[in-house]
Amino acid sequence: MSIVFGPLHQAEFLRRENRFRALVRCAGGELPVHVPNSGRLGELLLPGVPAYVRLHHDPQRRTAGDLILVEHVGRLVCVDARLPPRLVVDAWQAGFLPALNEYERVYTEAVHGKSRLDLRFETGDGRVCWVEAKSVTLVQDGTARFPDAPTERGRRHLRELARLAESGICAAVVFVVQREDARAFAPNDGTDAEFGRALREARDAGVQVLALRCHVTRECIAVAGPIPLAF
Repeated sequence: MSIVFGPLHQAEFLRRENRFRALVRCAGGELPVHVPNSGRLGELLLPGVPAYVRLHHDPQRRTAGDLILVEHVGRLVCVDARLPPRLVVDAWQAGFLPALNEYERVYTEAVHGKSRLDLRFETGDGRVCWVEAKSVTLVQDGTARFPDAPTERGRRHLRELARLAESGICAAVVFVVQREDARAFAPNDGTDAEFGRALREARDAGVQVLALRCHVTRECIAVAGPIPLAF
């Protein structure tokens, strides 16, 4: 299974104007586009790199489209951080997540207490597994790393998952690498040591830590399979 992007237009990335807005050269002019990713993406969003955007014609929006792909060292990287929950569901349905094989149903944007987690899996007899999906775009020497910027929200999710696991409820975090060149996954301790510590503590508490890499083309993105942890 794959997620189809729909028609994409080739563009030249010019600059990031703020966290969620960038400027590209496309269709003969400069256009503002939405960046659907709160990460720094510093190694990806460089002036002059080829990019691919999905344009729209909604007069209510302040941008002309969404930034979906960028080229990096000859490879396509998907920067749309909205996709990982859907990709995790695809991976589960394809059998790439054996830890979740016993579950029969899945619900998105599930609320637990004061937290909103990405997914809640359920068995026929009502047992649940809470899952958070993280978008990964940074790869260094074959190792995918998250986060690429300090993330209090990410640490909060890990603490919530750890509390669930400590109470005997299944909990998991899945790192979805939205590019093809990752051979393993590890936390980016150099950027956010607290996140790395929280991830290790969550794993020790019983949270399942899983990682997937994706196959990316100009037409679609699909889960290619699991990759091992390197920490």
